[in-house]
Amino acid sequence: MTETTRIGLGCMGLSGMYGDVDADAGVSVIQGAIEKGVTFIDTGDFYGMGDNEMLIGRAIRGRRDKVTLSVKFGLLRGPDQVILGYDSRPAAVKTFCAYSLKRLGVDVIDVYRPSRLDPSVPIEDTIGALGELVTAGYVKRIGLSEVGVETIRRAAKAHAIADLQIEHSLVSRKPESQIFPTLRELGIGATLYGVYSRGLLTGRKPAGARDFRAHLPRFKAAENDAVVSEIARFARELGRSPARVLLGWTLATQPDFLPVIGVKNHAQLDEALAARPLSPDEVAALERLVPQGRIVGSRYGEAQMRQLDSERHS
Repeated sequence: MTETTRIGLGCMGLSGMYGDVDADAGVSVIQGAIEKGVTFIDTGDFYGMGDNEMLIGRAIRGRRDKVTLSVKFGLLRGPDQVILGYDSRPAAVKTFCAYSLKRLGVDVIDVYRPSRLDPSVPIEDTIGALGELVTAGYVKRIGLSEVGVETIRRAAKAHAIADLQIEHSLVSRKPESQIFPTLRELGIGATLYGVYSRGLLTGRKPAGARDFRAHLPRFKAAENDAVVSEIARFARELGRSPARVLLGWTLATQPDFLPVIGVKNHAQLDEALAARPLSPDEVAALERLVPQGRIVGSRYGEAQMRQLDSERHS
């Protein structure tokens, strides 16, 4: 039996969000992750306009019992892929779920979660619809994504919540102040994405205008190049890659939460799987090198930042 790893696999980058990836190569990466003990696979029904779910469906055929599927829903996009808002009305929740089940080729979704808080729908209504899907056997557990303390508490009163998915990294540490303590108080887990700040901290650059990252403030700020260089130097001194050091920081500082790593090839997958928790001295040295506030720019554009409940009520 393959040992279960301490990371999850985020699949957004396998469906065009970070530039083109061959579908067969994407399937190969997902299957390779499963074979190496990765059991948590995360997607959204809007990644690649449904393509990501179909890709995962291909990859897990014959392997369904080896994985936990986490699916986000609710983001509305037009044919030109422009974001149109969010829809978490009960009828929409059930409709989204029906299509995700079909695209994934499964009978049940392990963790189903609204991608963002819909400001026009009380969270209790959304959670109520999800609870009905749990009762009907289409969903096993309910998750949340990028919501703040007040919403977490309201949701938890309506139904048991499995985990919150939220961005967290060496340079995105805001959840540590209020959100993480609330989760631990309520016995709710967390899946952490953006550990490498979407590749910024490992020296990745957007692969053209179609790469989602080309429009993010942090990738536009030239001042951040110095931070990236210092992290690379720190990693060299430890004899490791920046990716292993950054993931090692997360494993050391948030050992009860699950980092979800996006990879586009087997080399990146193996690099993540090789990471181990940093020692207390290494954590302290890295945090001195890159203190909170050192990076320039917000993690999303201004409009999206305004929509994040996790930023307004953290």
